[in-house]
Amino acid sequence: MPPIRRSNLGRRTRNAINQANYRSNRTAQERDDGNERERIRISQTREARARHSTNNRASLNPAAFSYDVSIDYSNYQCVVIGSMNLVCSHCKALKYKNEANGLCCANGKVKLIPLDPPPEPLYSLVSGIGTDSIHFLTHIQQYNNCFQMTSFGATNVVRENFMLTFKIQGQIYHRAGSLLPVSDSDNKFLQIYFMGNSPQEIDLRCAHNNLVKRSIVEQLQTLFHQHNQLIILFKTALDLMPSDNHKIVIRADKTPAGQHTRRFNAPTIDEVAIVVVGENLESRDIVLHRRNDQLQRIKETHRSYDALQYPIIFWQGEDGYDFSIKMINPITGSETIKKVSSMNYYSYRLMIRENEDNHILKCRRLYHKYVVDMYVKIETERLTFIRLNQTKLRSEEYIHLRDAINTDGNAQNVGRMTILPATYIGSPRHMHEYAQDAMSYVRHYGTADLFITFTCNPQWIEVKPELFPGQSPIDRHDITARVFRQKLKSLINFIVKHNVFDKAK
Repeated sequence: MPPIRRSNLGRRTRNAINQANYRSNRTAQERDDGNERERIRISQTREARARHSTNNRASLNPAAFSYDVSIDYSNYQCVVIGSMNLVCSHCKALKYKNEANGLCCANGKVKLIPLDPPPEPLYSLVSGIGTDSIHFLTHIQQYNNCFQMTSFGATNVVRENFMLTFKIQGQIYHRAGSLLPVSDSDNKFLQIYFMGNSPQEIDLRCAHNNLVKRSIVEQLQTLFHQHNQLIILFKTALDLMPSDNHKIVIRADKTPAGQHTRRFNAPTIDEVAIVVVGENLESRDIVLHRRNDQLQRIKETHRSYDALQYPIIFWQGEDGYDFSIKMINPITGSETIKKVSSMNYYSYRLMIRENEDNHILKCRRLYHKYVVDMYVKIETERLTFIRLNQTKLRSEEYIHLRDAINTDGNAQNVGRMTILPATYIGSPRHMHEYAQDAMSYVRHYGTADLFITFTCNPQWIEVKPELFPGQSPIDRHDITARVFRQKLKSLINFIVKHNVFDKAK
């Protein structure tokens, strides 16, 4: 049966008329933008066709022994990692084509409320546009030091002459003092917020940080006093404290009554207890005395841990990670009994998403410090899990522990030993396992034919399109690391799967 003929095959179809009307009514700017988009589309199409043609002209097996200088092997589809244009169907995060599905939100099991973009003047200061913004971002760590409410310490902070990254060795700890200083002492950190004299506050903040501008400090101080809920809470609680024998307690996990447990709003005055010194409290609670010369270490699992140290990032005093955040069912959206780990939480927080302005990624050196701080939190959580689950890991079966008991003859003298399993990267058993694997490969296959060193180039063309205005690759180690990982995987596939050096064993 012949196909039915269409009656509108001419040029004057309804669609053609609508297109003609749309083109005739466009402004000059809209016409230029449309032409530019069409040029980009045509250019991308031609590049894709050229790559496809190149792939068809040459075979990769074994291309290493018949290298053709006229072929650009970097255009092969198995080598090109593409741009960050793959959108997660659950959280709208942007990813490269070969990145894991659960990298951003654990396949829809993690869902956090996005952070609100900062108001003016902070929004303009982190934009990277203008002289004030460039100065602010260059010295953003000093500005954060002016307003942080806890002190930052580590076993060893690595300081070298030319440091593009933030490095620490050992353990990180945050400490907080009392709300008011003891007699004959200067106000520090959180105490500066309660001086009651705005010019004196600004003078004291600028005196401790010589590289900051007084005008910017004044603007930020006004912003935090108006919008940071932690500062407002502390002021209210301080007015309610009858004497120096009382203290403020911020519960580690408590949430406002009647509100969803996964909301990340800052603590309210209803959640803060004012108690007499000597009452028993949870070890993870934040306890601030009205006037005292002692410092309290803030537990990394407290929900206000991040906001107290990084007020520029968490300008509203929003809650951070804590143990009470639960995963959800990606189909029904209901909560499950499983809890979100710190790694899941910060993986979600640091992703780039469609139609979402993640100002954390704009904070340059402060962002470096924040990432290092949170990674230490992730490692601490992993080590804590291993320490508390030695029975499940069957650590008593490890041969070295048995040898120690047999040699000594007294199991009571071994002490409380925590065994790191081989699954913990960097542990002695993990390194020993790798060494054993390497010797097994040599015994079975013989010595290696290639020793390949693959280095990272921050100037890769895949890195630059993902940078914000004014940023350089050293400001975004997250992008550099992700691109390096994808290129490393493509190199391995290029050698192993496409047999450029003949069949790999």
